[in-house]
Amino acid sequence: MIVREVHLYHVRMPLLEPWVTAYGSQDNIESLFVNLKFDSVDGWGECAPAPLPLYNSEYTKGAFAAAHDVFAAQIVGKEISSADQLQSLFREFKGHEFTRSAFDSAWWDARALECGKPLWSLIGGVNQTVAVGADIPVLSSTSALINRVAEAIDQGFPRVKLKFNRTCTIEMIERVRSNFPDLVMHIDCNSGFTLDDIEMFRALDKLELKMIEQPLAYDDLVNHAALQQQIKTPICLDESITSLSRAAKAIRIKACQWINIKTSRVGGLTNAIAIHDFCKNQGVPVWVGGMLESAVGQGPSLALATKDNVAYPSDIFPSKRFFDEDFSTPEITLLRKGKIAAPARPGSGFTPKLDFLQKHSVAKVRVK
Repeated sequence: MIVREVHLYHVRMPLLEPWVTAYGSQDNIESLFVNLKFDSVDGWGECAPAPLPLYNSEYTKGAFAAAHDVFAAQIVGKEISSADQLQSLFREFKGHEFTRSAFDSAWWDARALECGKPLWSLIGGVNQTVAVGADIPVLSSTSALINRVAEAIDQGFPRVKLKFNRTCTIEMIERVRSNFPDLVMHIDCNSGFTLDDIEMFRALDKLELKMIEQPLAYDDLVNHAALQQQIKTPICLDESITSLSRAAKAIRIKACQWINIKTSRVGGLTNAIAIHDFCKNQGVPVWVGGMLESAVGQGPSLALATKDNVAYPSDIFPSKRFFDEDFSTPEITLLRKGKIAAPARPGSGFTPKLDFLQKHSVAKVRVK
């Protein structure tokens, strides 16, 4: 497949409610859409780093610039016959995992379309219908939190994730546990704490959490290993896992017992599959995370979630969870309580609404 043109869109998508985490609050989501045009098929990819470099070092305006100045120019006019070949064309460049992922996802979408297969089937998925969980942002009161957890349970979600930052208290999580003693739940700290908070972690250790997600610095492995030695609750690494190499190091030093794989955070579906397979061989379970993307961005994550070592309900969200109307079609919907089906149609199964991209574009460009 020869890349004839690359179309890039930096769009701003309004959220239904502010998304509050340990690294800040967002009223809008900014995404980079990448469209790779081949001779017979088009492929679409999307990444949604934060508008400012708060989740990691990337941000959307920078991703758009890198996509235009570096990555698109590297592939236009070239025949790319495999995902590994695409990765090798980008190998000399440092960082920019989110940007890479949008190109990687677009290539996989086009490849699956060319093969006439659903993406999840093409990559060896085994469970077309996957379990998904509910994610609840930091809220202003314990009563609001308990109400939102109750709603998630009523909707049939098999587990609940609570965002947790320094405005939250142990008492809030204790109240949730006392109200819902059998609830499968965990907290996501988004790198908000340090080893100086060990007494807090010891208190959390008593609440039968399924895991504590990314408690310490976004680029740390060593201190996570030290913390895991001091608590029985499994640590799950998210932001710290940016590559197969980082995953292997984390497992080797026992920095975690779970790994959350975000296709965008690790540079694309190609690398995500490699991490999944490595963890499976090491006996380390994984689950699939996501940013606040449209359905195009969630498509590769949904495909990955059909793999056989995904052992925990994933962060794949119904479109109505965050958007009044998804920027992509079809919208992602709950098939039944806590379940979402990967599309049966060829490709990733999702395409953007071009009128939305045009209307909400902050910047756009064609590279040929």
